[in-house]
Amino acid sequence: MEIQVPAWYYAQQSADYTLTFPGEGYRGWTKTDIPLDPAHTAVLVMHAWAIPPRESCPGIYRVCEYIPRSQQIMKDRFPAFLDAVRASGVRLIHIGSRTEKSLDSLPGYRRVAKRYPPEPAPEQIEPDDMLRRLREFRNENVFYDRTNQSDVRAAAAVRDFAIVPRDDEDVACTSGQLFGLCREYGITHLIYTGFAVNACLTMSPCGFFDMSRRGILCSIVRDLTTAVENRESCAAESHKEYGLWAYALWGGFVFDSGELSAALNA
Repeated sequence: MEIQVPAWYYAQQSADYTLTFPGEGYRGWTKTDIPLDPAHTAVLVMHAWAIPPRESCPGIYRVCEYIPRSQQIMKDRFPAFLDAVRASGVRLIHIGSRTEKSLDSLPGYRRVAKRYPPEPAPEQIEPDDMLRRLREFRNENVFYDRTNQSDVRAAAAVRDFAIVPRDDEDVACTSGQLFGLCREYGITHLIYTGFAVNACLTMSPCGFFDMSRRGILCSIVRDLTTAVENRESCAAESHKEYGLWAYALWGGFVFDSGELSAALNA
């Protein structure tokens, strides 16, 4: 049964070349009601992880400054939204990374892995000396640098789901598994929540890139995600704004959790 849902899209037209910056002529963010078929839609909770407290594992917080925002979102916003999705009957699928401690014990993952065994990792080039040197430099200077690596490894060793999948909810970890579920259930529209909009939700297995290439419409919930920010973007969270725009331009739509919840349960 088709329902109408308020959604945002980005009108990337038309540039005005009488302006100093022609892009300022774009219509920009626009809101309208769009049709949605709950039977062919799934909500995803992706990489919603429990992270050790900063006092015990400060290094990962030093390199992943979005963690406190994600924790606050999971605490304040996810519970009511998940209750609404579950009450509506819309399919809820959890996305893991194959590193979570409890993964193999989850009925939803065992069920999916039996039907859709994980694909082998892509074949990689044999590194030469130059590649090894460049990777070593990056490892020591770019992201998980030497100072913080021990805490990053410690946090990864205890990584688990902060939002625990129910026994009747599927858990997928690879794009092939998620696509298999979409094809099995007739899902053509995925609505993403989780972390982070410009990182895992875009580039990781099961993310926007992989699923869009398979023909699935990929949307996102604005207030149930955040972004990896840098020194220049963190004050305004401008990378989150970019990530939402990218979903709206090349993917599907941007929803607000309260409006989506109300529409699903109308």
